[in-house]
Amino acid sequence: MTSRTAVVTGASSGIGEATARQLAAQGYHVVVGARRQDRLRRLADEIGATALPLDVTDDESVRAFTEAVDGVDVLVNNAGGAHGLAPIAEADLDDWRWMWETNVLGTLRITKALLPKLISSGDGLIVTVTSIAALTTYENGGGYTSAKHAQGVLHRTLRDELLGQPVRLTEIAPGAVETEFSLVRFEGDAERAAKVYQGIDPLVAQDIAEIIGFVADRPARVNLDQIIVKPRDQASAGRFARRG
Repeated sequence: MTSRTAVVTGASSGIGEATARQLAAQGYHVVVGARRQDRLRRLADEIGATALPLDVTDDESVRAFTEAVDGVDVLVNNAGGAHGLAPIAEADLDDWRWMWETNVLGTLRITKALLPKLISSGDGLIVTVTSIAALTTYENGGGYTSAKHAQGVLHRTLRDELLGQPVRLTEIAPGAVETEFSLVRFEGDAERAAKVYQGIDPLVAQDIAEIIGFVADRPARVNLDQIIVKPRDQASAGRFARRG
């Protein structure tokens, strides 16, 4: 077992919550951050983690969060999401701004603030959860795919910039994972969100959490640069084998 510290953002549900549970089970002391404090505190109580409020779109929130973290060995950039599903001709600029602030600048804020501590750990790891949307495009998804492309480029650029430093970087790009993602995207429309996964056997949050756990426990010499993971029923961002 290990006494290393892992920071997980967006940990109040979905992939973030599952990852916090996975890393805690592997012996990490986990620091979880998210906006929904009630959920976060329940999770922290269950797994013995430290819960701290965090809004990755707010400079002061990020400053307070990162200053409260004494040291960090693993950073999981999981906070993110999508708003809306509209063609570019009908784009809602507020939705685009939220997606860029959350996925891109949120990742930048947290990573930049914790980078000195990751380097000083002597064996740091940055895992950024992007999406297959960081690698392709699909109709009506321009806001999300552009933000995820930018997030992925941020992470991959850092891989080059930190060459020679004791920090590994892994990008994990999931396909369809059944979490609250679609419910957020469609502003709580449960029926519309359910249709995203209708007729397929999607990934679940634990699938991604176990991959992150595997990455975290690799020897320092091993850098898994990029992992693309999709359900068997998905070939690309918009192509599924649906049954029924």
